[in-house]
Amino acid sequence: MSELEHELEFPGTPIEHLFFVEEGMASMTTTFRDGSQVEVGMFGYESVIGVSALMGTKQSLNRVYTQIAGKGYSCTIEDARKEFRRGSTFQEMALRYVQAQLVQVIQSAGCNATHNLEQRLARWLLICADRAHSDTFEMSHEYLAQMLGASRPTVSITAFILKGRQLIEYNHGLIHILDVAGLEKVACECYQVIKEHLNNYAEFESSITA
Repeated sequence: MSELEHELEFPGTPIEHLFFVEEGMASMTTTFRDGSQVEVGMFGYESVIGVSALMGTKQSLNRVYTQIAGKGYSCTIEDARKEFRRGSTFQEMALRYVQAQLVQVIQSAGCNATHNLEQRLARWLLICADRAHSDTFEMSHEYLAQMLGASRPTVSITAFILKGRQLIEYNHGLIHILDVAGLEKVACECYQVIKEHLNNYAEFESSITA
């Protein structure tokens, strides 16, 4: 998954592999009939892409593709199912990740309905940086608009406001976060909820012992 916008899943196609992200980040989007899309999930170093296939899903319902280039590992769904059915550590970790991913989706849905675009953009940029382990990444205004479900002009204005506060630098599609603490103050509380849940899902109560 080294190149940008490498497609890992597409609606209606069989899920054939699990992907474990080590570096970079991928997005899960819902695509509409007119071709527009909006992000409904993000995948970083803590992620297992394709995990729904372990729960019985045969075909993907969403598009999943890399938005920040990186690397990782993959295995076939057949091998993953064999390990999952053993009911050991891999199964427990996969189920915990599903729970963590649900928290992210639910929190993001509430955030999109409640918080303004400035808060949401700050939250999204911070999560990108956390998941990708980088404070610099390529991202066009058009792409940001799709991910946030907003218009391109509105996103451009909002990014300009954050740039004016010297929280980010944004030139020629390259975003650089200058002030993490300042950006956290702008972001809504959803950022900390998602961050803490994804960072700590491996510590959820279970029969796994350290």
